Amino acid sequence: MTDVRTTAVEAAIERELRLLQPEVRSSPELLAELLHPDFQEFGASGRHWDRPSIIASLVAGEDPGPRPVVVSRMDGVQLAPDVVHLTFDTELNGRSAHRSSLWRRTDDGWQMYFHQGTPFSAEED
Repeated sequence: MTDVRTTAVEAAIERELRLLQPEVRSSPELLAELLHPDFQEFGASGRHWDRPSIIASLVAGEDPGPRPVVVSRMDGVQLAPDVVHLTFDTELNGRSAHRSSLWRRTDDGWQMYFHQGTPFSAEED
């Protein structure tokens, strides 16, 4: 990807990192601000999520958050004026995942439209 980050990429990165914060993950209102109404996710668990199901799961504490998530190799590219693609890795409790997300600029600001997590072993990467 490119070394030059646009303001759109920076905005998406800031919001992606907010989504990993325990106080955001426990708030349906804050999650709703960051997740697009048509949000879809293929989780590292293999499960498919939509916006209502991921918000309910996060707020209920079913997801492994409020523990700190270690983020590395975050990068992004602006695919179109209103679309940003981010890639990064996470580590939580010894489990690593490659992550990819698409962010769309809407009237409500940048919102995550799609997310995918793929587990990997550090020895295999």
